Amino acid sequence: MLDNLSHSAIAGQFFGLVALVICVVAFASKNDDRLLVLLISANVAFALQFVFFESWTAAALTVLVIVRIVLARRYLGSKVVMSGVLLASGIAAALTWQSWVDMLPMMAMVIGTVGMFLLRGIAMRVCLGLAALAWMLNNLLIGTVGGTIAEGLIVVTNIVTIIRLMRAKRRYPDVFENPEGLAPITKNDHPI
Repeated sequence: MLDNLSHSAIAGQFFGLVALVICVVAFASKNDDRLLVLLISANVAFALQFVFFESWTAAALTVLVIVRIVLARRYLGSKVVMSGVLLASGIAAALTWQSWVDMLPMMAMVIGTVGMFLLRGIAMRVCLGLAALAWMLNNLLIGTVGGTIAEGLIVVTNIVTIIRLMRAKRRYPDVFENPEGLAPITKNDHPI
């Protein structure tokens, strides 16, 4: 099987498998900060995968995904910064566009960007799962086995983590309503 692949395709498959391992660890985490840090590492591997497969729009947008993760952590909720990331993504896609397949990474970028900047917890993971579905279809169409499996497992792992978070939310609703773990101020606690 490997005899029919070029050195570039073998390298692309390798980086797809590296991304697979990192992504599974990332999406199994219930901690948002750890999830985002691990996603940076996974996206470096994905970007290299796309370069070796000469999927230039996917490679450019994946580099912007890394920037987006850093910016979303620093400027959570900023619609201005989010708009800047989306504008940069549109420009990158326009400059590297090769075919209709490039619509999939663009859809993934938009959905993931909105999720990372504006959402947290379960809602963020739903958006990231939908983005992973678009990336999975892209990987399938360009022929990367590791990337396709990685994104498929991200979707499944995301679903499992969402279920775990929903169960924890039902079991410990006070923690989810007050994430800092502080007791809410009641009428009797107020000094007036």
